[in-house]
Parts: sequence; C-alpha cells; structure tokens
Amino acid sequence: MSSEFTAGEIEAGRRLFAAPWDFVHAANAAAALPAMKGVEVAFAGRSNVGKSSLINALAGRKALARTSHTPGRTQELIFFRADGRLAVVDMPGYGYAEAPKAKVDAWTGLIHAYLRGRANLARVYVLIDARHGLKPADDEILRALGDAAVSHQIVLTKADQVKAAELSAQIAEIERALAKRAAAFPQVLATSAHTGAGIPELRAAIARLVAERS
Repeated sequence: MSSEFTAGEIEAGRRLFAAPWDFVHAANAAAALPAMKGVEVAFAGRSNVGKSSLINALAGRKALARTSHTPGRTQELIFFRADGRLAVVDMPGYGYAEAPKAKVDAWTGLIHAYLRGRANLARVYVLIDARHGLKPADDEILRALGDAAVSHQIVLTKADQVKAAELSAQIAEIERALAKRAAAFPQVLATSAHTGAGIPELRAAIARLVAERS
C-alpha cells in the first residue's frame, strides 16, 4: 500500500512500539479512570471488529490484549503503556445487540464520560471491518466523537480478506462520508493484523501524534 509517511516516521513508529508493553489499568466507571499521563490514543469499534488483535499486532505481542470470539468480551476501558509518553486504550465493543440493555447503557455512559474528560486523548481510532464498511451501529460513536470534538480516524481491519478493487472502493466511500465530519481525520488506514499490512503506517501515525503533543 502507498504511504504518506517518511522512512523516518515509519522507523519512529517501529521504535515506539518496540518497547515492552504492559497492561496497567482497567476502568469500568468514570470514577475509576486513571490519572492523565502522557499521550493517549484509544481504539473503538463494533464487537469482534478486531481491536484486540490490532493492538497485539501494533505491540508485536500475541496476548497483550485479550482476543475472543465472544462479542462483548471487553467490558471496560483497558489501558496499556510502554513508557511515560504513550498509553493505548482498548474501548468496549459496541453494536452487540445480545448484551443486556443495562450493560450496554453502562458501556455507553463510560465511553461518553471518557471522551468528554480526557484532555490528553490525542485521537480515537474507529475500527471498521473492511468486509462490511460503515454500519448504523458506527454512527453513534462517530456522533459522540464529533460532539466531544475528539480527533478520530477510521482504520479498516481484516483488509487481507477483501480484494484490492473492493478495498479501494470501500476506502473512497468512507472518505466521502468523513468529509462531513469536522473532527474526523480525512484519510482511512487499511490494516491486517494477520498479514501485518498497514501496521507500520498506523504505528507511524501514532508516533507522529506523540511527537506533536510532546
């Protein structure tokens, strides 16, 4: 895939994620959120879109973030950190209709409280399954991000399972939809945790954010 990043930025991303990453905190309520430290980037997406797999691929670890075939497994905001500069946050999956309404309401409230209250949150990466594109379930989180004026960017997962022409068309369609959203980053990143495609570019994008915030 083509890259908007220089070789230096790709290397900066590699170095950033080459450090040892560890789980540091889990929050199931706004009152349980950790103190703000360094830069945070968060990953949101529908249940089973591949958030945990993508975080593991970024960190070069097989089991940093728990993966599961059971929708709704991640029920908290999960914080990972390698050093004082960056924290990666795995957000609860949304759009899982089988979860009890009370649980869905609790997750939704936690996500909204997190988005409103984290001054060090540099960007939320909204993960979309490349095979399916944007769905109605994605609209609520995109609206919440826009209302909170939180920078966000679409990252396609499982891009290896889509033909090149279909992937290009999917990216173009999503980028047209994003043009209407002021807080949305205009470019879409396509990734595959399975093949590693797009992972160096996503690391570079995050390293660029850390450098800008520093």
